[in-house]
Amino acid sequence: MDFSMADFVELAHGFLVNLQETARKTPPHILFLALLSAIVSSLILLYALIYLLAPTPRAPHPSEKTYITTTPAGPVCSQALPCWHDGWLAHRRDAAAGKGDAKHTGSIEGPEIMMSVVVPAYNEEERMEIMLEEAVEFLDAEYGRSPLEDTQQKGEKEINRGIGGYEILIVNDGSKDKTIDVAMAFSRKHKLHDVLRVCTLQQNRGKGGAVTHGFRHVRGAYTVFADADGASKFGDLRKLVKGCQKVEDKQGRGIAVGSRAHMVGTEAVVKVLLPPPLLSLFPHITNSNPPPPQRSALRNALMHSFHLLLRLLTPPATSRIRDTQCGFKLFSRAALPHIVPYMHAEGWIFDVEMLMLAESAPDGINVAEVQIGWQEVGGSKLNVVWDSLAMAWGLAILRASWIVGVYRRR
Repeated sequence: MDFSMADFVELAHGFLVNLQETARKTPPHILFLALLSAIVSSLILLYALIYLLAPTPRAPHPSEKTYITTTPAGPVCSQALPCWHDGWLAHRRDAAAGKGDAKHTGSIEGPEIMMSVVVPAYNEEERMEIMLEEAVEFLDAEYGRSPLEDTQQKGEKEINRGIGGYEILIVNDGSKDKTIDVAMAFSRKHKLHDVLRVCTLQQNRGKGGAVTHGFRHVRGAYTVFADADGASKFGDLRKLVKGCQKVEDKQGRGIAVGSRAHMVGTEAVVKVLLPPPLLSLFPHITNSNPPPPQRSALRNALMHSFHLLLRLLTPPATSRIRDTQCGFKLFSRAALPHIVPYMHAEGWIFDVEMLMLAESAPDGINVAEVQIGWQEVGGSKLNVVWDSLAMAWGLAILRASWIVGVYRRR
């Protein structure tokens, strides 16, 4: 039997009339209890739905707590990764059992070197070496490869160097190409024995999962994560350190995020250094004669839409940051235990969670937004449309999880 629109309207009208009549005959206290039950049931259902949708990071496999590096003798060796996070967890367990200091959330062991560089890498054999060349040239000059024996040296260079020394921790996020081979060959060429370390995740976890895993094992007074494509000008790390130091609180907690917001609408964002296979397809373009400056209108439109969503869904301090997604962010060591142990997001939205966690830390952690040099590089794994939609969905779930208490600081 076919129903017309008029039949549906009549049916709905009859239902509403019957509902109104039932409500008129029902005692007020029964109506109140029914309404209250409906509200409570809806809240429970909402919590259960968010709980099911909220991502839960898996525990690391034993092999993921080791790293490989080159040796002066030639062969690659495997060693255990140092892990401040394990000590932090032990401290918390003791505090929960009444065996330790109740103010345990800021516990972290002291630094061994000045700078830790975490590089999340997934199938980066084509792009990573250029980034490493620039990074090592800067880090060698700025910090040296070993901690300083005399930290009382004078002069601006020594002050910038701090305790000296650096490490590069490449987190191989389940790559299928020769990312590891490229890293080890680079390490041998530049004699970066036990300075450049590669930790491999058994399965791809996403950029956020790789960065979080790396941050749990850093030894530096400062830690920066940098994308493997070399889009950020690595020399601007000095600007990030100075920006972070300006906003550090009495506990030494501070964050500096690289920002490309000043470049939107300019011709500074360019495509550079096409890989050799693509050069053969475009004979009029060479690496010495790159394509004219350009920025995708779709990327800019999606970026503005995403920023509007950020302002609507994030707390005040996070919403004021103009560029939350730049892959060049620096954290002081004292800030890490207030952020890293509480991370859940493993996809592209993890940057926002880091900033939200900084804002919600006890007394808040100050964030400096620092203008950096940046260039758009080909070969990105980001699908502009689908990943933008995924980030919007991830942001909504992330915010809801913190609001309703699925995620919380314990």
